[in-house]
Amino acid sequence: MNELAREVGVTKELSFYDVYSLYDSDMLAMVPRPVFALLTTVPMTEAWKQDRDAEDAGLEWYKGAGPEEPAIWFRQTIIHGCGLIGLLHCVSNGVPSEMIVPGSELANFLEKAAPLGMDERARLLSESESMYQASEAVAHKGDTEALKPGEDSIHHFVALVKGLDGHLWELEGSRKGPLDRGSLGGDEDALSERALELGIRRLVDIQRKGGGDLPFSCIALASSVE
Repeated sequence: MNELAREVGVTKELSFYDVYSLYDSDMLAMVPRPVFALLTTVPMTEAWKQDRDAEDAGLEWYKGAGPEEPAIWFRQTIIHGCGLIGLLHCVSNGVPSEMIVPGSELANFLEKAAPLGMDERARLLSESESMYQASEAVAHKGDTEALKPGEDSIHHFVALVKGLDGHLWELEGSRKGPLDRGSLGGDEDALSERALELGIRRLVDIQRKGGGDLPFSCIALASSVE
């Protein structure tokens, strides 16, 4: 994922790191802080599907666009696009959105995408040859085993990002829009206890209540460490 990030124009000042546990304090301490976003791969279990369907049933399709948008979100319409869209969700929101390399493929793409509505934005991504080529060029080299091309046929890539508004946003291309999971304090990042409880641990709890465990993988976006 780091190689894809560099390919599209994410600054070298940011990197993705493996998260080995959501509960072990020593393992959590291995991740540089603050964490700006988490990108998780989650299998579609029956318990999670039922929860998603129930939540989506009460939502309208997203209509946000432009500078007033609290979180930029991309609807997935391209096959095997989960990884690229997950990356876009992580680096296009919050602090990372202010660190994109000027003139890069990513900067140029987001400049075009930001003012567009949901459908037009999805079409722009599907027709972006440069973003597709960058994704394909490094797809076979994934530096985190769980984030493999083609895995989106089984897993869903869910980004959990702290927006510039201080809220935790759950972003996934196959939902109806960005999901506001609640506000975070100024000293709470995307890997804080509150963010974990509002985000990925919530999904784990849904599966546990359904009578099983939730196998998943997770990487964190934070400042690069020399």
